[in-house]
Amino acid sequence: MNSRLTSARGAIAGLGLVTIALVGGFEGLRLYSYQDVVGIWTACYGETRNMRAGLRFTKDECDRMFIGSLVEHESGMRACLRAPDAIPDKVYVAFVSLTYNIGVAAFCRSSLARHANDANLRAACDEILKWDRAGGKVVRGLTIRREREHALCKEGIAA
Repeated sequence: MNSRLTSARGAIAGLGLVTIALVGGFEGLRLYSYQDVVGIWTACYGETRNMRAGLRFTKDECDRMFIGSLVEHESGMRACLRAPDAIPDKVYVAFVSLTYNIGVAAFCRSSLARHANDANLRAACDEILKWDRAGGKVVRGLTIRREREHALCKEGIAA
């Protein structure tokens, strides 16, 4: 599997470090399980897989889960895009951040992915702003996140 987040040896590379800082900053770190704004059990940096009440984690455990999950989401995102390596770095990081938050299936079904596959990155970037809801309601934190992802995305196509 090709990855722009990791080196050939699987170590986190430069673009991976940028992605970790961005997504980790949005997600925050909690070393215990909690229910998010729509009631989904979550822990660490937004991990939801196999979460339930009463779980506790070390920072190292959360870091390992986070890196694995980022690479897994990147892989799923790449599978939906015709030319993922042609996408500028900042646009790519914005897309990985969105995919990590909304999931691979939602990203792949999105008009954002269709626009990216049509090489219309400007329209793809604008689609990011539409993903500011959880449970059908606008969530301020998601609005802020999407505005920052959108700005990064637009910066990437302006360069």
